[in-house]
Formats: sequence, structure tokens, C-alpha cells
Amino acid sequence: MSLAASFRLVLARPHPAGTPFLIGGAACFVVGLFLAHWLAWLGAAFVLFCLYFFRDPERVAPDRPNLVLAPADGHIVSVAPAAPPAELAMGTEPRWRVAIFLSVIDVHVNRVPVDGTVTRIAYRHGKFLNASLDKASTDNERNALAIRLADGREIAVVQIAGLIARRILCDVHEGDAVRAGERFGIIRFGSRTDIYLPEGVRPLVVEGQTMIGGETVIAQLA
Repeated sequence: MSLAASFRLVLARPHPAGTPFLIGGAACFVVGLFLAHWLAWLGAAFVLFCLYFFRDPERVAPDRPNLVLAPADGHIVSVAPAAPPAELAMGTEPRWRVAIFLSVIDVHVNRVPVDGTVTRIAYRHGKFLNASLDKASTDNERNALAIRLADGREIAVVQIAGLIARRILCDVHEGDAVRAGERFGIIRFGSRTDIYLPEGVRPLVVEGQTMIGGETVIAQLA
């Protein structure tokens, strides 16, 4: 990545989900100027952290049909067959699952992996284990989406809360038509995003690989 691209990433505008935290940090800074300088420094540091954490850079999806794109930034912690979340009613037959872990320094905006229609959204309460652990897919609090492709096949995307993440936001609704690369939500402060490929589709990525949400190709549908 070039120096200019790095600056654009760091200085990207914040996602609206960060607004309450930025206001709180700014208020802490102003109050600290009158009461205690350490409080002002704390408020300033928190504002800078939130500006970095909630950054929402523009992404350019590849202009090619039949691609499955990464739904999040981060690195892949697992590529293995697994059954989709039961709450999506997509059957129990294992299909390829790619699990992406997002650390606090990654962009946390989630992006739609394929063109299609959101057919089901299901929220499930659970634990807040370390999101890099494999059992986080089944045990942690999560929000699962099923997306139907034009040919009738379905793909699942799951937003998973992590060790310190306590808030999953999803901005799409059942019945919405979505496009690959579009923003659809965000998870606050460390998390994981899993994607379950359609039956018969194999991933083109491997464990340890770094993902760029909305740009990195995970699989080819055709």
C-alpha cells in the first residue's frame, strides 16, 4: 500500500455508529479543560481512537460477475466445512465457511459479499468469547443474514461479537436487494465475520490471508 493510500485509510470519515462515542470524548475533553487536564488528555485520546476505529473508507468492488467478496477486513482464522447457523434454516449439510477475525485496528464496517436479495435476518444472543476461537462461530452472540442469488442459491453472512465487542449493527432488512461491496453494518470493538458459501462452491483463500472488505475475492460462483 502506498503512503498516500495509507493516509486515506487512516483519515477516512467515521461511520455514523461512532458519533455518540466521538461526542462523549469531545465532551470529556471540554470538561477536562476546566476541571482537570488529565481528563482533557483522556478525552482527546478517546476521540482519536474512535476516529481511527470507526473509519469508513471507500472501497471499489471488482468489476467482474459471479464473485464472492470478503464481507470484512481482517485475517482469515479458519477455512473449513461447517453447517450454516440453524436460525437461517439453510439446512444442516456442511458447506465451506471462511471465518475472518477483526482486531481493534481493522476497519469494522461489514460489506455485502454478493449481488442478491436478503431473505432472512436472525439475531441470536450468546457468549462473548475471543472471536479468533473456532467455537466463537457457534457460542458467541451473532447476527446472521441469508442472501439469495439470482440463480436461487443462498449464501450466509454472520456478524459475530468478540471478547470486547458488545454491539452488532445491521442496516439492511429482509427483502432488500443488495449489491456486492455495499456497506450493510458494523460491529463495535473487535469481532469476527463468517461467510458460508453456496453448496458446491470452494474458497480461493487460505488461513492466515489478509482480507479487504468489499474488494478481496473469496470465491468464484460460476
